[in-house]
Amino acid sequence: MRKTLTVLLFAAALPTLAIAMPMDEGGPRHHDRGPGMFKELNLSKEQRQEFRKLMGEQMKSHREITKRYLDKLPEAEKQAMKKELETARAAQHKALRDLLTPEQQKAFDEHQKKMEARRAEMAEFKAWKAEKEAKAN
Repeated sequence: MRKTLTVLLFAAALPTLAIAMPMDEGGPRHHDRGPGMFKELNLSKEQRQEFRKLMGEQMKSHREITKRYLDKLPEAEKQAMKKELETARAAQHKALRDLLTPEQQKAFDEHQKKMEARRAEMAEFKAWKAEKEAKAN
């Protein structure tokens, strides 16, 4: 159970880390897709679009699989996991921010505020949608 929880914690943290990473060619940078990956591969525009599409599908599938297993956890473990993920996210955020110059930190902070606003809007939309679906049924 401990190994499963560790794997799930890591898997759940990946989207947060991807969001916090700088953008390149319209997508997040990852260690295996560095800043010059598209340039190094000399991909056409169509290939880049298809690559992004496939990576998006992979991320969606990853989230669905993770959610399926997370739904099986007892509520106490879900809350503990949520707290630990938030702590890890905050530490990662601080580490990333500490690498930046004051000007970059300002831009980073602005970007984080925008991302938080988007997350809040999405949460509000999902709540509205769930309420609407509940009334319809």
